[in-house]
Amino acid sequence: MPATPSWPPNSTPRLFVDEELREGAAVHLSGQQAHYLLRVMRAKAGDAVKLFDDISGEYLATVTAVGKRDLTLTAEAKLHEREEAPDLWLCQAPIKKDRFDWIAEKSCELGVSRFVPVLTARCVVDKVKQDRLRSHFIEAAEQCERTALPEIAPLTKLEAMLKDWPEGRALFFCDERGGLDFADAITANNGPAAILIGPEGGFTDEENAAIKAHPSAVAVSLGPRILRADTAAISATAIWMQNSGDSDWN
Repeated sequence: MPATPSWPPNSTPRLFVDEELREGAAVHLSGQQAHYLLRVMRAKAGDAVKLFDDISGEYLATVTAVGKRDLTLTAEAKLHEREEAPDLWLCQAPIKKDRFDWIAEKSCELGVSRFVPVLTARCVVDKVKQDRLRSHFIEAAEQCERTALPEIAPLTKLEAMLKDWPEGRALFFCDERGGLDFADAITANNGPAAILIGPEGGFTDEENAAIKAHPSAVAVSLGPRILRADTAAISATAIWMQNSGDSDWN
């Protein structure tokens, strides 16, 4: 059936595939994705599935062959082009695993284009599994109808990140010690941006001074209350998206 405004229905399963899609392409699925479609969704030949690839966009596909543990789909019609993600990076110090995973998931839902893990002096976590982050990005994108995944940068020391910071990108430093009203700062620094969030224990005095001394840094406040790192990351991302990133907020 050709794609129309009422087809496919909202209940149609939606999956990310790690290969470029095009009309007429055959897509073979196995492993967890096949298990989900065959055992959870009870997919059978002729059923519709939405697929997206983080390259070309989203397609309506049809199940064309079903095995015991795998199945084949054919991409039939493009539903959406790959989205233009707002040019926002989230630079986040690693925190405890579950909390860090939550930040990754919610930042993807909100639309960040790049996720940058930043190693600071007070980090209690000094390793980041990129494949784990990517899995959370994919799951969030599948559920929230994103067609683009955030790029994942390697874990970078704060000093190195500041040294190599690209010219023309504002670095909004969420400083628990105080700063400009964030919404006002966004208005005054409209353009490519990044948000910097520290670890559970915050930044050291030396780190705080080094960040503030950087020509691209803008110290901002998220309000009168001290927020946990994960709350601060998502609150700041939502504020930036509402004020600069997306034009269709109500």
